[in-house]
Amino acid sequence: MLDDQVTAIGEVVADCAAKAKRAAPALARATDEAVDAAIGEMAARLSSARAKVLAANAEDVAAAEAAGMSSGLLDRLRITEERLADMAEQLRLLASVPHQVRSTRIGTLDGGLQLVELRRPVGVIGANYEARPNVTVDVASQLVKSRNAGVLRTGSAALRSASALLREVIAPGLSDADIDPDVIQLVPSADRAAAAALVELPALVPLVILRGSGESTRELGRRAAAHGVRTLAHADGGGVLYYDEHADPDVAADLIRRSLDRLGVCNRLNLLLVHRAVYNTVLPGVLAALDGVGVKASLPPHDHAIGYEWALDAEREATVTVAPVDDLRHAARIADEDTSGLAAGIVTENEAAAEEFMAAYTGTGVFWNAPTRLLDGFKLLGVPETGINIDRVPGPRGPVTYTDLSLRQYAIRPV
Repeated sequence: MLDDQVTAIGEVVADCAAKAKRAAPALARATDEAVDAAIGEMAARLSSARAKVLAANAEDVAAAEAAGMSSGLLDRLRITEERLADMAEQLRLLASVPHQVRSTRIGTLDGGLQLVELRRPVGVIGANYEARPNVTVDVASQLVKSRNAGVLRTGSAALRSASALLREVIAPGLSDADIDPDVIQLVPSADRAAAAALVELPALVPLVILRGSGESTRELGRRAAAHGVRTLAHADGGGVLYYDEHADPDVAADLIRRSLDRLGVCNRLNLLLVHRAVYNTVLPGVLAALDGVGVKASLPPHDHAIGYEWALDAEREATVTVAPVDDLRHAARIADEDTSGLAAGIVTENEAAAEEFMAAYTGTGVFWNAPTRLLDGFKLLGVPETGINIDRVPGPRGPVTYTDLSLRQYAIRPV
């Protein structure tokens, strides 16, 4: 019986992927004006359909609260009037930014030939994400801007919200711009088997964006690799801040507070490393700053790995690990080797120390007197992101946006 259910879910996902693939060529041929009009219409409908979207989200939140979801995850799940307005503004900005150049002349070859680099859509891109309904709009708009069709899959916590966003915002926005709304599909099942099925369709969905945290996302990445599907995965997070011996305590306290404005996000402050020479002196101020935002410190001796990600701990997400280190090189080494490599920052008034730390840390984002919360597509680049890729191999790294979702093709033609 269970095998039959898994098979049926797989067929549902494959049907969504087939619909998206059939519609993809029309989107690939769409004009820049049509694409931007579709995204602009989505922004407008976030306003005109807000009552329906907020009502669906309220049902999701109520169900999640009844199921005992943690406050950090509830914060991710909840859509407010303010967040809806922010989503619309991000879409308007995305519609206004230039499209990626699709043809670039590289040079000439022997025999009177011209070398041109072309950028082509992938075709169909999948996306798997959990209790973050805004991701539905972020990813769909990025796919449309890059002229890729998409198959989106979210978990049960956000499925009502995601369905409302597709039905009331995304699909009609595409239709209003004369783009086939089938280019963006939402898997109607919240069963986890749907996530597995999405990464097992290389002929239909060759690339899948995996947004989430923890072992389940890593397992999807392994399953995708076994089936020949490429992934842009974001499985782990946790920002690191190094408190240097030359830091201004007021600046440090401000960074701590600004890094913890939301607890259920990957780029929040997770690990605070303090130079041993000032550890005892500044610790009371650190604890006061944490207490001011309702967060506790996990102090030595720790009963957990130093890079343990508190955002994934429903019982103790309002926690930051605090530990002394010998110097900035020691801090950079811990941030590199014992955390996800998402982001690390230094708070210091010493420029030489800052430059040395920034050269030593090899993770995705590095910051000086700035919070790791800035590692975000909209905050850094002015457009929504599909996720943050922290791979240590060539390819898109950091916030992945529409400009990263294309294939390079070389064309040779007569001059």
